[in-house]
Order: sequence, then C-alpha cells, then structure tokens
Amino acid sequence: MIQRGIPAAGMPPADLPDPAIDALAALVASFNGSAAETAVSGNRAAGREFFFAQGKCASCHMVFGEGAPIGPDLSDVATDKTVDELREALLDPADHIAPGYGLVTLQLNDGRMLRGFARARTRFDIAVQDLSGGFHPLSLDQVASITEQEGSLMPAAKASGDELQNLIAFLSGLTGVKPETTPTSHSPTSGGVDFSTILNPKPGDWLTYNGNLSGNRRSQLTQINASNVDKLTLKWTFSIPLWRQFLPDTPYFHENMRYFGLETVPIVAEGIMYVTGPNQVFALDPRTGQQIWHYSRPRTPGLVSDPSLGTNRGVAILGDNVFMVTDNAHLIALNRVTGRLVWETVMPEESQRYGGTVAPLVVKDMVIAGVAGGDWGIRGFLAAYDAATGERIWRYWTVPTPGEPGSETWEGTSITLGGGATWLTGSYDPATDTLYWATGNPWPNSDDSERGGDNLFTDSVLALDPANGKLKWYYQFTPHDLHDWDAAEPNVLVDTIYKGQQRKLLLHADRNGFFYVFDRTDGELLLAKSFLNRLTWASGIGDDGRPIPLPPTGLTCPDSATNWNGTVFSPQTLLYYIMAAEKCTVDRLPEGWKTARPQADPGKKYLRALDIETGEIAWEVPQDGPIDGKRGAGLLGAASGLLFYGDPSGYFVAADERTGKTLWHIPLNATIKTSPMTYSVDGQQFITLAVGSNIMSFGLP
Repeated sequence: MIQRGIPAAGMPPADLPDPAIDALAALVASFNGSAAETAVSGNRAAGREFFFAQGKCASCHMVFGEGAPIGPDLSDVATDKTVDELREALLDPADHIAPGYGLVTLQLNDGRMLRGFARARTRFDIAVQDLSGGFHPLSLDQVASITEQEGSLMPAAKASGDELQNLIAFLSGLTGVKPETTPTSHSPTSGGVDFSTILNPKPGDWLTYNGNLSGNRRSQLTQINASNVDKLTLKWTFSIPLWRQFLPDTPYFHENMRYFGLETVPIVAEGIMYVTGPNQVFALDPRTGQQIWHYSRPRTPGLVSDPSLGTNRGVAILGDNVFMVTDNAHLIALNRVTGRLVWETVMPEESQRYGGTVAPLVVKDMVIAGVAGGDWGIRGFLAAYDAATGERIWRYWTVPTPGEPGSETWEGTSITLGGGATWLTGSYDPATDTLYWATGNPWPNSDDSERGGDNLFTDSVLALDPANGKLKWYYQFTPHDLHDWDAAEPNVLVDTIYKGQQRKLLLHADRNGFFYVFDRTDGELLLAKSFLNRLTWASGIGDDGRPIPLPPTGLTCPDSATNWNGTVFSPQTLLYYIMAAEKCTVDRLPEGWKTARPQADPGKKYLRALDIETGEIAWEVPQDGPIDGKRGAGLLGAASGLLFYGDPSGYFVAADERTGKTLWHIPLNATIKTSPMTYSVDGQQFITLAVGSNIMSFGLP
C-alpha cells in the first residue's frame, strides 16, 4: 500500500528503497498490533528489576502472582495494549484509567471516610476497594456524599530514557499466566483468609464448599428461625448465562439443555461472595448480588460426562487466592481482589478422559482436588498442591498399578483405566489430622469381563495423611460394583455421645442403600443399616464389613438410593438428614431367563431423618416430582432447628428438623441440583442456593 499509494484517496505512491519500506511498514503495523506482537528494543531483565525495585510498580500491581493487588493485574498487559499505549500509560496515567479503578472518596453517614476504587456501581449501591485491597460493598443509603477524584493514584513513571525503554520491553513480554507457570516468589499467601479462620469460621461466613471442614452442612446462625421463617422473601438473584457456554457437538448436549442446573455452592469470605459457573468465577456483593469481578475462559471441546455439561461445584479460598478446578482438570488460583489468574496447574499428566467438576478443599497451606471421568475410563487420583505456587506436593492414585497394594483385587486388563474418580469435596479432621475423601465407581461400570475382584480403591472412603497422602485406613462400600454406585456421597465428621460413649464418628449414607457409622480414628465400622424399605442386592453387611449378597431377581433395588448432595447432622436431635430415593432398576436379563420380565415402579423420593445409633428412620417426608439424578438437591441445617432444601418439583422448602414439618415454601419452578448455604452480612442472615442458571438469595423483610 505504501509503495502503490491510494490515488483515489489522494495518497501518492512512495518511491523508497526496500529497507525503508520494510521499516515504515513495521512502524505502521506496530501502531495497531499489541505489544506482544511487536519487536521492542530494551533489556527485559533490567525492566523487570525496575518494575519490582526502584520503579515501585509492584507496590500496586501484580505480575504472575508477585506484587500487590491494589491496581490492575498486569500479567497479560502485552496482549491488551500497543507499545504506544504502554508508553502513554506510564507517562500520563491519568488519561488511561482502567475500568473499575476510578478513585472516589465516600463520606459515610456514620462519619467515617472511605477512599478507594469504585469497582462496581449502580444507582443504588457501590462496591469500593480500599487502597489496601479490602472490599466495602455499600448501599448508597449508607453514603452521605461521593467525591470523584480527578487523575490517577499512579504517578507518572520517573525513569531515564533507557529505564523507560527497558520497562516497556518487560511489559511487552507479559502475555498471561501459562499452565505450570508458578510465582517466582514462594512466600506464603498473605492477607485474606488464613487457615485458622477456616478451621474456626465466623458464624456469618461460609468459607468452604460445605461451610466447614467437617462436611456437616449446619450453620450456627439463628436469626431465621421457626417463628419468622414464613416471612422469608427473595432479596436478589444473579443469572449466569449458561447457554453461551454449551458446545452442541459434545455428548449429552440436548439432555444438558433440558436439565442443566448449576451445581455450585457459593462461599462468602470477608464480605464477598464467590460463585462459579462453567469455567467461570464471579465475585459478588452478598447483600445485592451485584457483580464486582468476573473471570472466565473458553469451554474445552471434546470432554465427556459432567465436565462436558459445564458442571462446577465451587471454589476454595486461602489467603488472597481463590481456587477453582476447570472443566479439563486444571487447578487455577485467582487473586481474590483483582479476579486475575495467579497460577495454573495441569492436574492430570496422562492423556485420558479426565475432567474437573470438584470444589477444592484447603488444608493448612495446601489445596486438595480430585478429578472426574470415571464413567469413561481414567485412573483416578487425588492430589495436593502448594497454595502459593501450585506445585504438586503429593498424589494418591485410587487405582493401583500392578504390584502395588490393592492391585491383587483387579483381575483382567481394566486396572489400567479402572475409574475411581474423586469428584466430590472431602472432609478434614484437625484433631486427628486426617483427610477423608470418597471415590467413584470402577470402569467399565457394568461390564466385568475384564474386571474381576473387588477393584480397590473404587467405591471407597479413604482416610489419608494430608502431609504426604499416605493411606491410614479405607473402607469399600460396594466391592466389585456393577451398578454405578459411586461412594461419592458426603463423609460427615461429628463428635458426639454414641451408645453411651464419646466418639469421633464418620457418617455416610451410600448410593448402595446402606447407612454407615464409623469410628473415624481407626475405621472401625460401628453400624451398617439399610435406610430403604426395599433392598434386593444384599441382606445386610456382615461382621467382616462386606455385603451379604442375595440371589438375583432381575430387579435391583436401589437404582441410586441417594446421591452426592449435602447432608446434615443435628447435635440437638442426634438425627442425620438425607434425601433418599426408593426406586428400582431392571437388570440386564441373561439369555434363557425363564420368568416374566420384572417391572420397575416410578419410585419415590423422601427426606429422611436417621437415628445414628440404630439406623432406623425417625421420620420421613415424601417428595413429589421426578426423582432422577438430574434433580438431586441437598440440605442445609441451622442451629435454629431448621432444615432447608429444594424438592424435585422445584420448590424451596424450610422444615422443622425435629419432625420434618414444612414451615415455609416457595415455588421456583426450575431445576434445583445442589445444596443451600447461609451467611450474614450487615447483621442480616441470607439463605442462598443455585436454581437452574440463577443464584437466588432469601432473607427476612
């Protein structure tokens, strides 16, 4: 174009030698191309030194997890800006203020002053990030005046010509955190939420997937109680646009469109809510649901099962980082203030059909996460990672290799891809320093032609040493499973009087229809009792801990007695609350079957309260609506004596934990697949759950 000109527009041709044409073309291209696409002179190492030392840039900005999260994260600034834009931003920052980083000073009605960035703002609310990185979501009713500050908090760069060019060269090389990129500073995460707080959360916070490390989803909040629960009203909703994330060529797409519902459980830490969608994390104002920041990445094509549907169950938090497992089983850390990527670790090293749906669990200075894909052939594992760097500390394989303990329980070739996924968040006991994690079904799940034996350690609970991942004890609920009875149901840790003796217990209601009580210190089985009215595959659990099989009848009861969703134990009633499904499935009938083909009835779902000493059903409440696995909502309990749950027909319900009597209900007319949670902010308690593609939060008037 330079050589030929544009005569019709009045641009003449340029009669220049080739080197000059090349240089001019490169210059023009650099005006439009990103800094990452442009050759930039200067010493990047010297520029990095200036950024972190004499330039003091890192006192406000982060790069690859280093620095301070006050201003925007610059880890991928080279992909967003041209070289000229970088130069202008350094020399005249007031003309280049990033969205969400306009300075304001608030005079509050109570006399306090607040200065910081207006990260989110509406006509009615404002979320201010103060200059130390703390968030302050406020109603404008609390604000007397707002003063907009002209200019920028960032001063113009004080640098020589060479220093400025070196700094631009350094910034031009920042193209984002890549997998296996770890912060060069290995100091522990600072600020934010420390592990001692997670061990002993404030009553108003909900810091983990289950609200606490024991897995018992029971809150100490009592503001909402039996006397006022009938006054609950919807306070806010937040919609996650799931349909944009669906990939029509993936398996189950059409089923997904019919039944997909969020499975996330939000967490609330230091006045901010964090909630997930398909490969997405949102930071929200928990008073209003107003978005503060949003992280997302493209969906991964070619996945199978739940990961292909966009399923994600939530995040964990420690220090200044929020942790999520992506659909393709990458563990990522996001800065809780900026929402930007700090590090990324690829969990599976092997090319298998791995995916990720689990909400991670923080234990001490580690993030622990598992993998999905057991229905399609993987070698399952659980792994712990350094929370500051993402470096793997240990990995426990749920399917052993030949010669390892447990490999003798595999006969045939299926041991290589034997399943045993770890897709449900575990529990942790600080008193015994033990991690408890459930494992999924073996693979192939119904074909055992190359899968003889018990198939350890599938369908099991694993008690692990969190320091090194070593096995302390295990129990297998369903040896040689042919019914897809994952043991991925909650393992709830309680300390209580049991049959006259103070015990440390682990409670587990399994998909195979039995309710189990263990002494969690050593794995002693104290009780195994069916919680169903009809069970055809086993007559009980023997003294050796193994099921006592019954001869086949062509009908297997249960189909799936319960599922992965949350359960509750009440220390007031000594009852364990679960959702149970009374439903059978017709077996594959062998050739030559002589009797009439059995018939399976539609089945029924129940909210059941189990006596933990006897396993007997203390009371039950029948649930109306479909009972398939697409509508397997869980429970929330509260010290006020209430239970909250979503029923199969799309109602949200509050009940009395002593009797199961319904005290309040509201029709939401959408799929509810997960468990409610509760928190308080500014003295008000909220009950929140995912409904279809929305987060819905309820409170008192």
